[in-house]
Amino acid sequence: MAILERFNDIIKSNINALLDKMEDPSKMIDQYLTEMMEDLAEVKRETAGVMADETRTKRLVDENQSEIDKYADFAKKALISGKEEDARVFIGKKQQLESAGAGLKTAYASAHENAKKMRQMHDKLSSDIEALNARREMIKAKVSIAKTQEKLNEVTSAVEETQEAMSAFNRMEAKANKMLDEANAMAELNEEPIDSAKELEEKYAKEGTPSVDDELSKLKEELGL
Repeated sequence: MAILERFNDIIKSNINALLDKMEDPSKMIDQYLTEMMEDLAEVKRETAGVMADETRTKRLVDENQSEIDKYADFAKKALISGKEEDARVFIGKKQQLESAGAGLKTAYASAHENAKKMRQMHDKLSSDIEALNARREMIKAKVSIAKTQEKLNEVTSAVEETQEAMSAFNRMEAKANKMLDEANAMAELNEEPIDSAKELEEKYAKEGTPSVDDELSKLKEELGL
């Protein structure tokens, strides 16, 4: 029976270990739940068949035992009636039934063990499915939060890179200001020095020079005009 061959894997499976292997639990959890439901449906079908086998075999065992008891009782009655040959026949029949009964009991023991395993497997799967259903939304919420945190980390990293760029621009601006200050200072140093005496000379030279009108008046006076 294929389902029984998977019994050890299913009964020993650990739902937490399986979830840990998922790269994206929010996407895979529904798929895993679907697969578990399919397993559970198969287990239910197989369990129903195995339990039916167990019930049928138990009925055969009980019927066989009833026949054994019946022929044992007939043997007793035959002996009491003094019919030893009849008793011998009944005992022979009883022994045949007992021989067949041994095989039926063995078959029932196997059927009972199979039914027990199937019920255990059914209960295990049902329990895991119930646990998974209870945790599904919680797991999806955690994955969503984790993805949001990843985006925040990316934004934070971008902001840090922007701050580094601003710092670089500030350093370049400071360097440009320094270069401009140095250029202005050099231009100031390259200018000719101011000659105070030269400025005074020009001033006084202008003050001693007669105007055209003054000189014209003086010339008229000399000519008697």
